[in-house]
Amino acid sequence: MRPNVRPHHVGEVQAVQYLRFVQLPSRLIEAAVDQMATLPGIGRRTALRLVLHMLARDEDRVRDFAEAMVAMREGVRPCSSCHNPTEGETCNLCSNPHRDRATVCVVEDVRDLLALESIGEYRGLYHVLGGVISPMDGVGPADLNVDTLVERAGSEDIKEIILALPGSMEGDTTAFYLAKRLAASDVFLTAIARGVAVGEALQYADEATLSSSLLNRLPYKG
Repeated sequence: MRPNVRPHHVGEVQAVQYLRFVQLPSRLIEAAVDQMATLPGIGRRTALRLVLHMLARDEDRVRDFAEAMVAMREGVRPCSSCHNPTEGETCNLCSNPHRDRATVCVVEDVRDLLALESIGEYRGLYHVLGGVISPMDGVGPADLNVDTLVERAGSEDIKEIILALPGSMEGDTTAFYLAKRLAASDVFLTAIARGVAVGEALQYADEATLSSSLLNRLPYKG
């Protein structure tokens, strides 16, 4: 029997339970909610709110939104050098002749790259790993862009590699693994200073902390 409750009279958990019992007025709305709820941090309650908002928008604006998402998915690819998302063969950072090509900063994902770029002080290149080693999540070294980093260290004029990874167990495990893989190269391996709190992702740190961590980086000792 369907419970006699109203979404605005219950908490978040009860609201989610409520939505499970309520039959939405259209299978198309239901399908849209299901897809929206697959996004990280989006529960069914928020998904329904977003879908109903899209339903109320002008049809042309909804079409523009959908076409932009499809165009992004089809047109964006990883940079052949650093794996930063780009529309061409290489990203705008790797193709910039004014960047310091002797220094490469290794980050977990593009959000960390953008966080470091926002401080405006680092002028080297990047390498996007695409994650960190996390056995609990089924992510191993083979799932990351490690081999291309080792190749870059051996074939390009790189003198320093900065490990700008999260101050977490997974980040430390990844840094230790990278140090072992890069041991045979002649590059100077450093790590950002721990002005970034243990367990905190770079993308959530403030600009002053990021700047200090990058400028005061230390030789990586594993």
